[in-house]
Amino acid sequence: MEDMRNNYIPESVKNIHLVAICGTAMAALAGMLKEAGFEITGSDQYVYPPMSTFLSGLGIKIDEGFSPENLSCRPDLVIVGNAVSKDNPEIAHMFEEELPYCSLPQALNKYFMSGKGALVVTGTHGKTTTAALLSWILATAGLNPGFMVGGILQNLGRNYNVGNGAYFVVEGDEYDTAFFDKGPKFLHYTPSRAIVTSIEFDHADIYRDFSHVKKSFSDFVTAMPPEALLVGYDGDAVVKDMLGRASCWTVLYGFEERSPWRLGNVRVEPPWSHFEVTKRGRPFGSFKTSLIGRHNLMNILAVIAVSDDLRIPVEIISQGLETFTGVKRRQEIRGKKAGVIVMDDFAHHPTEVRETISAVDSFYSGNRVIAVFEPRTNSSRRNVFQDRYAEAFDMADLVCIRKPPLLEKIPVDERFSSEKLVEALKKRGKKAYYFDDTEAIIDYLISNVRPGDVLLVMSNGGFDNIHERLLEGL
Repeated sequence: MEDMRNNYIPESVKNIHLVAICGTAMAALAGMLKEAGFEITGSDQYVYPPMSTFLSGLGIKIDEGFSPENLSCRPDLVIVGNAVSKDNPEIAHMFEEELPYCSLPQALNKYFMSGKGALVVTGTHGKTTTAALLSWILATAGLNPGFMVGGILQNLGRNYNVGNGAYFVVEGDEYDTAFFDKGPKFLHYTPSRAIVTSIEFDHADIYRDFSHVKKSFSDFVTAMPPEALLVGYDGDAVVKDMLGRASCWTVLYGFEERSPWRLGNVRVEPPWSHFEVTKRGRPFGSFKTSLIGRHNLMNILAVIAVSDDLRIPVEIISQGLETFTGVKRRQEIRGKKAGVIVMDDFAHHPTEVRETISAVDSFYSGNRVIAVFEPRTNSSRRNVFQDRYAEAFDMADLVCIRKPPLLEKIPVDERFSSEKLVEALKKRGKKAYYFDDTEAIIDYLISNVRPGDVLLVMSNGGFDNIHERLLEGL
């Protein structure tokens, strides 16, 4: 397995070029490689802040656009982002010149995870927050973990750390690895401990159906070493089925009476959520967190289970939970103006939209929650979730749905319809409105919000900087 993972990587490497360097994970990898002493260059089609300024601040040269000239320095290794196709001019030149190349997980595994205990967080939902929190608790315990997650830790202002400790935390993505490796990224990692938060259909551009998704997770679970620990959510029947297939140690967390790790009493007193945890039927500890929502309490419970297996004292776990300030773009308050809170969240899958709105509604009890949604992902721009989205906004008081951007890239018969969603929401008794563009949403909200409102903006993209524009206009 090791030879297969690193068969594109020569032993002696000094200069590395990253194609599509401005992606969140690729930029993090570039920073780690730079910190490790490699000479780094990169290229991308879309070079703009914050990634462009982040990389330039590290002294990394970025070429805008893809061109064979970007490889004129003949790097010792080319790392290819998963958004890059084999028709890319740099890739064609790479093949012509027979330059060594690899994928992001191959490089991560080779240069930063080798010889360390890999702590892999997988699942359709909650990976980023769970991996970030686990990284923070390890750091709080003085273990100096390496980590790479899909969002910026508010505590640290970045999403990676090289670390010299015994553990490396990684967000195990089920998305494909590269054009030359269509398997999921998480199959490149050999966990000593792993978390599976949830398994649902997603990434309709990659997976044929739900069976295809389950096959990838099954491959991950069954490949885990017998001495490893697999932690899974008991509220997901597919996750429980996967744990039953594993040959390693397994443990469940959640609400079921027979699960070793269970959530006890919960008390919400903004800005804190207080909760109790039991381990095998006995009190384990009382904790508090600034994270909101039932789904985040489940993420926390998974982290507690792994932290305890790593022999981290309960007092340190409690300290880490209390001091963790969250991840950017995960229920992040971007500002408050004229009594109106503007919140940013990455939610895009129907389950994530539902859980996020529910969390915000319960935490801001008595406030009007206005959900603003941009269907932007490859799945949300398709009609695979057309009906499910109608049930995701039940806890919102007002709903604003934007027309999906880049809809022309989706076949006509597969396109998601924001207009149909709004019609379905109205039939459910919701106040819902459709908008052709972001400007129309901003104009409407500025004219109709009132003090006490929470504007929950959900998109996996920049949403035309709607957050700052709303704050400026209020």
